[in-house]
Amino acid sequence: MDELNDMLLMEAPLMDLSGFMELLLRFVFNMVVVLSIIHFFYYPKSHRRDYYFTFTLISLSIFLMIFLLGSVKLKIGFALGLFAIFGIIRYRTESMPVREMTYLFVIISISVINALSIETSYAELACTNLLFIVCIWLCESNRWLKHISCKLIQYDRVELILPQRQGELIADLKLRTGLNIIKVEVGHIDFLRDAALLKVYYEPVNDEINTIDSLTRLPKDENEG
Repeated sequence: MDELNDMLLMEAPLMDLSGFMELLLRFVFNMVVVLSIIHFFYYPKSHRRDYYFTFTLISLSIFLMIFLLGSVKLKIGFALGLFAIFGIIRYRTESMPVREMTYLFVIISISVINALSIETSYAELACTNLLFIVCIWLCESNRWLKHISCKLIQYDRVELILPQRQGELIADLKLRTGLNIIKVEVGHIDFLRDAALLKVYYEPVNDEINTIDSLTRLPKDENEG
């Protein structure tokens, strides 16, 4: 009996070491993939350090939580529930833009897959992560899709909003904003204040993402009741 106990004690560290190496290897693999996506695809266009921080820590938290809970036979229903909870996160300070929400969804998906696929070979796992990276590259590449930004402008020269003076309107907006404006849509018109609300479409410089472009209306005037 004593010999059996000694054998179990000798094998226990080996089992712990094997599990630790598996955790370490998968953790490094997951972080390399996630940081590559964030650093090379998301950050160059948005330059949002707050979301860089958010995506990285959420990926780390999701991976470690699911991988470590896998020892108690984590059910796929719980994994999908956790996936859904983090996938619909809305911060109280500001609503998350669609692009950031999509990247969050992808980051969580990759972390869940890398943590749950214990029985999957590393070749299949690497191929799956590579498919994510290739799809993101194709969607972000200007070779396939040309990015057009839009912006709301409160305009004062209402005499130029006439359809027959569209060319003059675009030329004036290009001169005053410095943007390469392609199209202009006229919205609300206030003749009492000689102002109109315009939605302009333009080609961004260096294909950068303007986080304020997600605004669909101007803030309400404090003087208005």
